[in-house]
Amino acid sequence: MIIKNAELETVCGITSRLPEHMLPEVAFAGKSNVGKSSLINALMNRKSLARTSSQPGKTQTINYYKINNEMYFVDLPGYGYTKIAVSEKRKWGEMVERYLHRSRQLKAVFLLLDIRHDPSENDRMMYEWILHQGYEPVIIATKLDKLKRSQVPKHVKAIRLGLKGKSGTEIFPFSALSKQGREEIWAYIDALVKHDEA
Repeated sequence: MIIKNAELETVCGITSRLPEHMLPEVAFAGKSNVGKSSLINALMNRKSLARTSSQPGKTQTINYYKINNEMYFVDLPGYGYTKIAVSEKRKWGEMVERYLHRSRQLKAVFLLLDIRHDPSENDRMMYEWILHQGYEPVIIATKLDKLKRSQVPKHVKAIRLGLKGKSGTEIFPFSALSKQGREEIWAYIDALVKHDEA
């Protein structure tokens, strides 16, 4: 997709009412510091529209980015950051659950994992939880540039085995640095949106 315009349109906190509209959405979930903002910026061809932070656990809202007036990227709060109070984590979980249940336009949930590491317990829980909400997560394996090319298949296999995911689960290796994987992810999103329009 050629990005003509991209903007942060809506920011929803714990007590906010979720927006209602007719455009398709794709959502992004991932552990704090997995590179979610970097991925979203790379997909939108923007340097800093989605704010990256050296402080994990910074995204505490659901952020809606409008792309070309055609669709939305929905950035969900990061999970797994230990310094956040349990009560806060519960509120974030309730907020994300409310979004997954109420969004009528959600076409896919992308779950980001660090390609260098086996899925953590939190990653496995999030994968299962998204499945439980009625969506089959699409995996984006970030930080691809940290591996040699020959190592990639082994690490992708480790992610698949670690999640105990379905054999057909999509896994897209991605590097925010080189943008490798960007075109494949956009092709997948485009197919979802075009299928929705058909």
